[in-house]
Amino acid sequence: MSRWTRAAFAVLPLVALAAMAFGILRYSDRFSLIEVPDVEELSIQRTTLKPNEIRLDVVNDGPDPITIAQVMVDDAYWKFDMKPADGRLASRGHGEVTIWYPWVEGETHEIVLVSRNGVTFPTTIEVALESPSPSWKSFRYFALLGVLIGVIPVGLGLLMYPVVRDLSDRWLRFLLAFTVGLLLFLGLDTVKEGLELAEDLPGFYQGTELVFGVGLLIFFLLVGLGQTRLSRSGAASSGIMLAFMIALGIGLHNMGEGLAVGSAYVMGKVGVGTALVLGFTLHNITEGLAIVVPLTKKSGALKYLLGFGALAGIPTIAGTLIGGFTYSTFWALIFFSVAAGAIFQVVYIIARSSAIRSSSGDIILVENFLGLFLGLAVMYGTGLLVVV
Repeated sequence: MSRWTRAAFAVLPLVALAAMAFGILRYSDRFSLIEVPDVEELSIQRTTLKPNEIRLDVVNDGPDPITIAQVMVDDAYWKFDMKPADGRLASRGHGEVTIWYPWVEGETHEIVLVSRNGVTFPTTIEVALESPSPSWKSFRYFALLGVLIGVIPVGLGLLMYPVVRDLSDRWLRFLLAFTVGLLLFLGLDTVKEGLELAEDLPGFYQGTELVFGVGLLIFFLLVGLGQTRLSRSGAASSGIMLAFMIALGIGLHNMGEGLAVGSAYVMGKVGVGTALVLGFTLHNITEGLAIVVPLTKKSGALKYLLGFGALAGIPTIAGTLIGGFTYSTFWALIFFSVAAGAIFQVVYIIARSSAIRSSSGDIILVENFLGLFLGLAVMYGTGLLVVV
């Protein structure tokens, strides 16, 4: 068989499949024995409030076109503008609904979009607050919020380095297992956040599959890269490399956390006060400790602490800024998925490289189990203090 013949046999099934798919989509209405009504689904992705104006970003999440015919605010029909101008959204089409309404700051407002066929799509503004516009004041506010919930807690955890450095090997094994417990809880929490975001995405994005798919992709990618780097770096610098990967995973998680906090504030879902700041500080201070533990017994490790702390904490500031000004549910989900993959990769590396056998040959030592349990318990306990 010639090369051209093999190429033809390879291309022919693809051409036939494409032609069949086109025919199904083009003439799908002829396959039904009865007339089926349009399936209308609408996803409201973002709400923006300006003086006397409410703007909704919407996506047609159904297989059929949908036309927005009316808008109700607090049980009254109200004037609105639509992009596109005719109000018709194709399947997976994006649109913008602008409602000219004198909303009241601090009040709750109920909005219902009504399609031409009478299907309703409700949404609620829990606490009406004007959406921040890019300005030096709002920039400072969101940056300060990121510092309070991310940078400072990580920095406080790094201050434990002098104490941890002088501990015995048994205590270090305990703290390493404690670190695994911290990261394991952090990874599970990250997956939970991603799955919650998946529920808010239009169905055609396949949010749940995206969370696990991106997370597994990053996990296997980093496992391969991490194993290569650890083997090349040798025992002398493996602890530094491990601390770097921990800081990277925590930083990605904190960026996702900042996205959620910034966007929640804009939508009036976060009370920024002492309880919130204290809760995140106590919850995230253990992240700095997780970075410190692999650096013990490493000469010259102190010079890496500042850089690793910045890598873990500063992304929180970026997250709050993005969440406050240009929040996107899709990209927030991607960040959380990447963070989950990175965190579980670090858990895998630590568990594999630090399996210490006792004299009887058992891998699970008492200090390992207690450290793992305490790490999970601490993250759970401090998580109860986070008021969102």
